[in-house]
Amino acid sequence: MSVINMNAPFTRDKIKKLKVGDIVLISGKIFTGRDGVHKYLHDGNQAPVNLEDQIIYHCGPVVVKNEGTGEYTVTAAGPTTSIREEPYEWELMRDHNIAAVIGKGGMGETTLDACRKYGCVYFHATGGAAQVLSDRIKKVEGVYLMELGSPEAMWVLQVSRFPVVVTMDSHGNSLHVDIRSESEKKLKELLQKQERS
Repeated sequence: MSVINMNAPFTRDKIKKLKVGDIVLISGKIFTGRDGVHKYLHDGNQAPVNLEDQIIYHCGPVVVKNEGTGEYTVTAAGPTTSIREEPYEWELMRDHNIAAVIGKGGMGETTLDACRKYGCVYFHATGGAAQVLSDRIKKVEGVYLMELGSPEAMWVLQVSRFPVVVTMDSHGNSLHVDIRSESEKKLKELLQKQERS
């Protein structure tokens, strides 16, 4: 395990060097994308921006607009549960050549296979730390697809040293699979011990 400062651009060379367990501090531009954005793109609509080598953050940020200046401020930006995007994520990796996804809770076998096939990673961000994570957002550069509603829109965020952990890498490794396997093994051992007592 190591701590890696990763600055934009998020090239495939950088992504492929990451391994499960690495702590990464991301600096640069990221894009939010929850259910609405994933469904919108799945339905064949054109992405409002070029997503190649970009990072999608499963997040519905709380954003406040200053009516005087027109500028936006993010007051909370915690990750949302990623497994909801499992039917769609592989398509974003294939069709839009995204570099990485940030979320919480991990994703399934289809996304893991797509990470390996298309050279992507899944980053886990800490749930319950929405206000702390918002401190790492230095600027809102813009917003697209506001017709989906503020939480579902695609917000363009400039982040500095945004903390995440690699839990699915581009080599087919998954911390989520490892933990589940180890947990099942421990549970089996405990049940067998209980049966013997």
